[in-house]
Amino acid sequence: MNEARLWFWILIDALVAAIIVFGVTVAMPVLVLYGRSLGPSRTVTVTAQGKTTATPDLAELTFSVVTQGANPQSLSNSNNAQMGSVMQFLEGQGIASSDVQTVSYDLQPNYQYPKTGTQGLINGYTLTQSVQVKIHDLTKVAAVIGGLAPLGVNQIGGVNFTFNDQTQFLAVARADALQKAWQMAAQMAAAEGVPLGSVVSVTENSYIPGPRPMMYAAAMGTASAVAPTIQPGSEDITDTVTVTYGLR
Repeated sequence: MNEARLWFWILIDALVAAIIVFGVTVAMPVLVLYGRSLGPSRTVTVTAQGKTTATPDLAELTFSVVTQGANPQSLSNSNNAQMGSVMQFLEGQGIASSDVQTVSYDLQPNYQYPKTGTQGLINGYTLTQSVQVKIHDLTKVAAVIGGLAPLGVNQIGGVNFTFNDQTQFLAVARADALQKAWQMAAQMAAAEGVPLGSVVSVTENSYIPGPRPMMYAAAMGTASAVAPTIQPGSEDITDTVTVTYGLR
């Protein structure tokens, strides 16, 4: 009986020792990691906006050659010949073929409706060939526009000013916003007499202007055109951040 009681207490002691070892080697590190994952109990949240101003470095121009005639094949040949002259002109302005894209080639019948009845009769065709051009050298925008009308371009939709790479400007605005957020949070923490800790979370809302149009129209049948004055201006790129900091 005494021997059984002795073994009972030996097993109890071994079990307690195992629980202690488990708590020290496994449970405690897990609890520490869990506590760290909860983040600081005291935080401060601030919102700040950063901004940078940049000049667009890319112009996108859309124009069309519109021709009319009775025979679709002859009409196509005439339109293509005019557009071929336009392509040679663009190449002479240093515009790469990769920056020239045909965006539409549209042949539509023209109808004549008699005074009586509802059946329209085809009395010709209209062919519209539209092209979009990217101009990286903005000093050539005016010369390109001015040289299109004499070559048969009779519709110019306008010029859009934008950026080749917007991310570089957004990075500047973001850095400005984060610096302002840190300064604001540091001032608030100092006012409370506590040290500012590390970042807990960050959210961002950026604004990058879209292409800005400048309208310009070439008249049908214009033999010559005076090159317009083109000014790309500047654009404000902003980034707003909301940052939560821990307080130590």
